[in-house]
Amino acid sequence: MSENILELRKATKVYGGAPAIDEVDFELRRGEIHALVGENGAGKSTLTKVMAGVVNLTSGQMFVDGREAEPRTPLEARHLGIAMVFQENSLVPTMTVAQNLFLGQEAFYNRLRGIYIAAQQFLQSLNFDVTPTATVGLLGAAKKQMVEIARAVLHKAKVIIFDEPTASLTPEEKKYFFDLVRDLKKRGVSIVFISHALEEALQLADRITVLRDGKHVVTDNAANFDRARIVQAMVGRDLSNTLYGKRKSTSRPAGERVLTVQNLKLAPMVKNNSLSIFAGQITGVFGLVGAGRTETFKIVSGVLKRDFFHGGEIILHGRPVRYLVPAPAVKAGIAYITEDRKVEGFFETMSIARNIYLGLLAKFPRGRFLLSGREAEKAGQDWISKLNVRSIGGKAKVVELSGGNQQKVVIAKSLTQEPDLIIFDEPTRGVDVGAIVEIHELINRLADEGKAVVVISSYLPEVMALSDRILVSRMGKVVEEYSAAEATEEKIMYAAIH
Repeated sequence: MSENILELRKATKVYGGAPAIDEVDFELRRGEIHALVGENGAGKSTLTKVMAGVVNLTSGQMFVDGREAEPRTPLEARHLGIAMVFQENSLVPTMTVAQNLFLGQEAFYNRLRGIYIAAQQFLQSLNFDVTPTATVGLLGAAKKQMVEIARAVLHKAKVIIFDEPTASLTPEEKKYFFDLVRDLKKRGVSIVFISHALEEALQLADRITVLRDGKHVVTDNAANFDRARIVQAMVGRDLSNTLYGKRKSTSRPAGERVLTVQNLKLAPMVKNNSLSIFAGQITGVFGLVGAGRTETFKIVSGVLKRDFFHGGEIILHGRPVRYLVPAPAVKAGIAYITEDRKVEGFFETMSIARNIYLGLLAKFPRGRFLLSGREAEKAGQDWISKLNVRSIGGKAKVVELSGGNQQKVVIAKSLTQEPDLIIFDEPTRGVDVGAIVEIHELINRLADEGKAVVVISSYLPEVMALSDRILVSRMGKVVEEYSAAEATEEKIMYAAIH
């Protein structure tokens, strides 16, 4: 029996004349955890989708258990023992957990009670704390992922592929996920996982493969890598000094007070929150899940409504404002760049340029709708060039871009409105190291130009590398403020927890 359960030899997939992966060799050993890392657009998702039957090779070969295989659909891949857990889960939200588990392999006649009993026994055997009668749409991200994993194991998958499995998990949920993956390994399952969090790859994987520009760069034991070596292989240069920078010791001076929030309330998430934002500075906002950071700034930008009675006050440029929808906030110079780009950030079937142009239209009142197609294209191309948005073709749809380039499109859509106050919510979530550096440079440039910039982030090194002042949020309100000079990780975490 071959040591490798799955192999790809000279795997090539071409889109519109450009290769997404180019003659890539990949080997997955039996019972190993194999991390796949690389910049956005390096070909990671394409390679794993080939394994899962979602994408078909243009040329090259795939072997499963030593035999050549060519799965044309995910169902054919499942019959080969390969399952994929996508970043956006593929469950049916209106069905129960048990119905999702057995979807596609039901008997002609089904007793629902029997399905629930079988699901309960199976989930308990995996130590998954999920109720089989629960509706999937009401579950949190971690429990949805448990259902996906359970479904893969139920289908007797020998290989399970995870695409960004921890992107939407809390620290506690991540720890539980790592334990699940290690347990799957003990059961003899081989794991491939894509992650932008390099610490996760170093901590969890047995071996690591790095891709760059669609080509295989290196595969080695995880013990032989450190963060610097992975980054160097990913981008072809050393970014260790620029990725999260050195801790700031000086702050930009505060300019005009652009925004004041006083006693803001939105039950149950925001509770008497008060803060100020100044021009020419980056204000970092840190807090644990449920601290009310995102909700506060969604109220400021008109995405959410504060409580009608005793909801507090928002003062923009010295004048009280209350935005019930985002449009007037956009016209007033507020840009909120969402943390959930796939749901709220863009129109996925439109071109890059058209998405950016629609952001420009949001700034103007009705009637200023129709620039010519050529002008719309030019407006988009200007920002594509400014933010170095990379795509396979000039007319590429946003859904065809990698995560980092999708994030740049979302940012460009807002910056084309020329806002005074720019709110970045988790600006580098699910983004590769090269794009992180570019986005951080852009955020610093905006502050240098005199813009008021807010960065909401759950990643403390990012907050400390960017911020001139740091607001710590806990249980719905800001509880502490630090300058860049006085902030330490210990102080910030203590304020966020206690």
